[in-house]
Amino acid sequence: MTHAIPSGRDTQAIHLDVALRLAADGLPVLPLRVGKGPFGNCRNCANNACGGRPNMKTPGPCACPWPCHAWAAATTDPAVITSWPWKTAWRYAGAVAYHPGGAGLTVVDLDNADAIVWARTALPSTRTVATTRGEHWIYQGTVRSVNGVREGVDIKSLMSYARWLGPGTGTMTDVPAAVHELVKVKPAVRPVPRAVAVPVPAGGGKCPHRSPVYLERGIAMAEERISAATSGVHATVYRTFLAVLSAHGRCDCLTEAHISRLFTAAQAKGESPRHCVDAWANAATALGM
Repeated sequence: MTHAIPSGRDTQAIHLDVALRLAADGLPVLPLRVGKGPFGNCRNCANNACGGRPNMKTPGPCACPWPCHAWAAATTDPAVITSWPWKTAWRYAGAVAYHPGGAGLTVVDLDNADAIVWARTALPSTRTVATTRGEHWIYQGTVRSVNGVREGVDIKSLMSYARWLGPGTGTMTDVPAAVHELVKVKPAVRPVPRAVAVPVPAGGGKCPHRSPVYLERGIAMAEERISAATSGVHATVYRTFLAVLSAHGRCDCLTEAHISRLFTAAQAKGESPRHCVDAWANAATALGM
């Protein structure tokens, strides 16, 4: 893993180049949307019409050419990677991610300064990658993936993905016993989304709305609902994201600007960017997107 993200070129072309180089080194990769979340299933795979791959243990997309099924889309096949929508009218890729477990790796995601202090005393040193708010500690070997094993600490390995942020520094060591013990710990309780059956709109995903006013009113109402929350903010944000995706997520009218407005409203109520991304991804999964 020696590939940093260069500058001075078209961002989407850079993402593709980095993905191809990582794949050549044996690291299964996938694109992330702007906002760091995975792409939802394409229209052919919506509601798991393709059969889905919820229980698979190794990376690889289904038969369709899109980066469906989140982490399970990760691949080292250059033909598949090149065919993905790094820059299309459908969506823009905002980052490159990889499937640690598919490469025999485990990422200890340390999300704040306190988590880093804990890791320096509890875990052996290994390769370290700086993140926006903390660090990724990368070990050789795989474990099951568990979020929230302790405050500010997620474990990403099998059936998970991590954002590629560069090669990092230090020598990679084996997954320590302390990490194996962590994944046995029951994580803190988080809101669990309920599966909601939502039929695909008539017209094969074409926008059913008569004018942009309908969408604008819906986004404004969603912002107001989040801003008005006085308790249960986590649950309110999730339910609001679920409602927006239910109404607008299967056509092309919902843009990254709209999503950014919702994330901004949630963060103003104290939600972290990570919680926003998780809530959005969970809502999309609940809807089979």
